[in-house]
Amino acid sequence: MKVYITLAFVMLNFIAKAQTTTITPGKIAPDIKLMNVDDKWVSFNDYPSAKGFIVVFTCNTCPYSKAYEQRIIELNNKYTPLGFPVIAVNPNDPGASPGDSFAKMKKQAISGKYTFPYLYDDGQVITTLYGAKNTPHVFVVKKGENGSTVEYTGAIDNDTQNNNPDKIRFVEDAVSAVLKNEKPATSVTKAIGCTVRLKKN
Repeated sequence: MKVYITLAFVMLNFIAKAQTTTITPGKIAPDIKLMNVDDKWVSFNDYPSAKGFIVVFTCNTCPYSKAYEQRIIELNNKYTPLGFPVIAVNPNDPGASPGDSFAKMKKQAISGKYTFPYLYDDGQVITTLYGAKNTPHVFVVKKGENGSTVEYTGAIDNDTQNNNPDKIRFVEDAVSAVLKNEKPATSVTKAIGCTVRLKKN
């Protein structure tokens, strides 16, 4: 009997994870309140003058995240003065990916000279709410009187290797549109990167 109960629990958990879907443009963006690498809590409410956010699910260990690290820093440097700061969230469970522990996140933020908060998603709650699938996976969020809404989700651009001068800059195009009170011409793309490492049972 115990074996059957265990198997049933595993199957239900698997189904629940499989049914986790990525939040789509037009939907309410869940608020974020997570611990930053400076040991302080960070949430949307900490940015009262922001017009929105570039929420990036990224990590220490994925080669794709490493390839986009400088571009994430550049997005923050470019758009924070315009009211769209980057908020980075590490979606990986440290048990499944030891290189993504909170202690190693702190070291990464220092060595990478991060200019944005790098948040630890204990229990992967925010990761699940947003339905982040890969690292990196980006959500452009617009603040409004009745809450924040997702305006774009997907990849940063279509040039992982960063060697194509004619790349399509999906996130920049989306933020630029939102700043003009327009809808992004492209609101959904496929996030290319490593699969989010879920907690092992």
